[in-house]
Amino acid sequence: MNLDSRVYVAGHGGMVGAAIIRQLKKYGYKHIITRTSAELDLTNQAAVSTFFAEQNIDEVYLAAAKVGGIYANSTFPAEFIYQNLMIEANVVHQAYLHGVQKLLFLGSSCIYPKNAIQPMQESALLEGYLEPTNEPYAIAKIAGIKLCESYNRQYGVDYRSVMPTNLYGPGDNYHPENSHVIPALIRRIHEAKEQGLSEVTIWGTGTPKREFLHVDDMAAASFFVMNLDKAKYDSQVEPMQSHINVGTGFDCSVLEVAHLISDIIGFEGEINSDLTKPDGAPRKLMNVDRLRRLGWEAHIDLNTGLKDAYEWFCLYQSEVRGLND
Repeated sequence: MNLDSRVYVAGHGGMVGAAIIRQLKKYGYKHIITRTSAELDLTNQAAVSTFFAEQNIDEVYLAAAKVGGIYANSTFPAEFIYQNLMIEANVVHQAYLHGVQKLLFLGSSCIYPKNAIQPMQESALLEGYLEPTNEPYAIAKIAGIKLCESYNRQYGVDYRSVMPTNLYGPGDNYHPENSHVIPALIRRIHEAKEQGLSEVTIWGTGTPKREFLHVDDMAAASFFVMNLDKAKYDSQVEPMQSHINVGTGFDCSVLEVAHLISDIIGFEGEINSDLTKPDGAPRKLMNVDRLRRLGWEAHIDLNTGLKDAYEWFCLYQSEVRGLND
């Protein structure tokens, strides 16, 4: 850990990137480099090359990505695979060309087969068919892992990959059509309470089980993995299976999460299921033994994390109302 390193956080405006910024500032990093998408189009190879040539970067956290829920992934598959492939290819390649030795690529648990044995171990990668609703995004994330591994093998750099489970927390996307499970439920249940509704309808059966990780835990894990001694890191990974799962090791059903959120918000109505909507994968639980052996575990329990997420959502809603008044 060198507090004088010039650290580029790609995707700093997103939920994960912003959490990584908070983590770096907590430790006292002096040179944190960021660019908005308007300032730097990461799908533009020439622009990314110029950026790296000018900035003399030492470390990269690659958290930039096009993300969304089931609806967005199903509606815009070409955008999801193209933009994510371009972002990671440009950043990884230009980092190498400009002498960056340390890079951390952030992937997703959707890289694993739909019917992978639970909890999903890192070794499950490429062992079966992916969940169709987000296959293009998953393919791009798998390519990102293999980019890092290939550059490590050929060029001797130290590019690592972490695969988070479902993330939530401050800075989440609460769009009514393309948000993930927790922000979608928070918004829907919050609005139901405000409108005095007697029921809320959720997508699918509510039975799929999911693991949820607070974004600040994800940022802490990312920082931990990035700064692990290389010998210790190498002792737990293989050159062609070097990614590390990041999660809590615990899961619960979507319906259980909906009830937890209802309790936090104070919504007393019924929660119904829309059986015409897809469930997605039946279960997604990460095996986090590799990360635990390296010395890190999640610290924020789901109830505490959901309260934090709801508090942030309320502040966000207040700011939006203030801008519209």
